[in-house]
Amino acid sequence: MTQLQVIRQKFRTLESSLNERSRRLWAAAEARALGYGGASLVAHAIGISRSTITRGMKEAQSRRSAHAGRVRRRGGGRKSATVIDPRMRTALESLVDPVSRGDPESPLRWTCKSTRLLARELAAEDHHASDWLVRKLLYDLGYSLQANRKTREGSRHPDRDGQFRHINAGVARQLRRGQPAISVDTKKKELVGDFKNGGQEWRPRGDPEPVRVHDFIDPKLGKAIPYGVYDIALNKGWVTVGMDHDTAAFAVNTIRRWWREMGSQAYPHATSLYVVADSGGSNGSRVRLWKWELQRLADVSHLTIHVSHLPPGTSKWNKIEHRLFSFITKNWRGRPLLTHATIVKLISNTRTSTGLKVRCMLDRRSYPKEVKVTDDQMETIHLRSDSFHGDWNYSILPRGL
Repeated sequence: MTQLQVIRQKFRTLESSLNERSRRLWAAAEARALGYGGASLVAHAIGISRSTITRGMKEAQSRRSAHAGRVRRRGGGRKSATVIDPRMRTALESLVDPVSRGDPESPLRWTCKSTRLLARELAAEDHHASDWLVRKLLYDLGYSLQANRKTREGSRHPDRDGQFRHINAGVARQLRRGQPAISVDTKKKELVGDFKNGGQEWRPRGDPEPVRVHDFIDPKLGKAIPYGVYDIALNKGWVTVGMDHDTAAFAVNTIRRWWREMGSQAYPHATSLYVVADSGGSNGSRVRLWKWELQRLADVSHLTIHVSHLPPGTSKWNKIEHRLFSFITKNWRGRPLLTHATIVKLISNTRTSTGLKVRCMLDRRSYPKEVKVTDDQMETIHLRSDSFHGDWNYSILPRGL
């Protein structure tokens, strides 16, 4: 073993227990023991400079121990970038938040502020920092990587809380009577085909499911429109997957199929149905076709249909969203929705530990848009408005009662 290898092996044995000062003194002692040329040999073996070894020799020779116990002498070492350039923090804050701290016309206001881009912008203003230093400074300034959070609900209606109390009381009263209460809504429309679907699925390593690069609708396959009915008491769901348009006729036809296939068997003695729906979309409180189709359903089923709409901007509080739709999304995450049949099977196989079961059917019917309901037709609807917010709460009775 050569002398170089011996020194390197000795250093590797001690390296983990040496700090900056003791490493310097150990190298100096080894170099002194080797004699002439020892400093160069040790420097080459362990990768430190000759000037560091020379400084260690001077420290070892000094009888005074002015810096005993310290790794470096007081004030030694490279100064931090913010000490050298005290204006760097302020300049960085102006770049990160140009509206409140700097120029509101800054071009960075409209760009993705990566640490690399911020470092370049700082350099352009004579503040030299690496992207890693920018990251550290941002954390020190109280910044962190943040995603968007859905918290704004738009303008808050003054009767919002009152409407929620009204709905809760209505549902509770309906369930105490042993009558059905359902929550309804349209789930997000989905493209049918080999398109990317959010989430991950277990597959053999290195074998991801190939999907299209661009999400352009396939004219042959079209889209899927899932409309759901959630039975609040029984924790069961019904979903109809439409292929045409999300209209009020499609929405009520889904409720009709749920009643025929599931509801009438579960509630054979039912005389009424309580429906909780959003204020907008195909089941909106102002949609004439919605009320017209509900009247037709009431006539066929002989049920009095009580309807309560959630206040505007509160659709996320609809029970169907977090009791049914969220679990459907989890069940098909990471899987391309190749065909309508695939979507129907994935929805039908959705289960939860709390006992949720779902039935799903495909609806191939055509539902034309902009179907007009005349004033004369509206006059024939047997509608009774509640005393509290009759625009949101009303009942539709079977005609002839």
